[in-house]
Amino acid sequence: MVARRLTDMALSAWPVVAGLAALLLVWEGSVRLFDIPTFVLPGPFAILGTMVLKSGSLLPQLAITLGEALGGFGIGSVIGLAFAIVLVLAPPLERALLPIVVMLNSVPSVAFVPLALIWFGLGVSSKIALAALAVSFAVLLNALQGLKKPEAESINLMRSFGAGPLGILWRLRLPAAMPAIVTGLRVGLARSTIAVIVAEMMGAYAGIGQVIYQSTAQIDYLAVWAAVFLSSLGSLALYGVLTLIDNRLVWWR
Repeated sequence: MVARRLTDMALSAWPVVAGLAALLLVWEGSVRLFDIPTFVLPGPFAILGTMVLKSGSLLPQLAITLGEALGGFGIGSVIGLAFAIVLVLAPPLERALLPIVVMLNSVPSVAFVPLALIWFGLGVSSKIALAALAVSFAVLLNALQGLKKPEAESINLMRSFGAGPLGILWRLRLPAAMPAIVTGLRVGLARSTIAVIVAEMMGAYAGIGQVIYQSTAQIDYLAVWAAVFLSSLGSLALYGVLTLIDNRLVWWR
């Protein structure tokens, strides 16, 4: 069973791997063919070489960034899901607060970076707070949509069997909302990483965003690209873990 699942995963992943390899080859060939300067666009092999050479300094910074992103992701996910449950159980509250939530969600999280740095300082707290803010809106809106998915007939049927609001929530709304909740988690995970890196670039003691900022100031463009590549790989790893969790939670899809 496990071997078959691993085989299926490998078969589904090979087109992505092949496409990525083709992209890197075309990229490297174009850089060499047209003699593109490094400060404009370095080749992927040069970037990978820099990643290997600087791995001793880059990996600890990546760990800091991913730790901040995961901290904010966890807090924001809990807040977003809890708030969605409150709103679906209290329709008048939803009608009053949902427009405000939509308005705040339309504001890029980068706009809150200066405030977060003032309130929480340059340390880890400001990055986690920004990530939590970015994640909470994504999870809230997607979870709310999923929790409202069950039709009135299904809800009335459960009420006829004596189920209360919490019983309906646990047995009907939450199972129906799982695909939407996972979608919100996917969006939130990407948002949390972006928010943390941008915040680190604007003010931090450490982190991959600070590496990008300092490398840019030092005109070390290969280091900039290496940090970007490494952060992308880290985000991809987190996304893969979330996909495995998705397959466990929404096994019927």
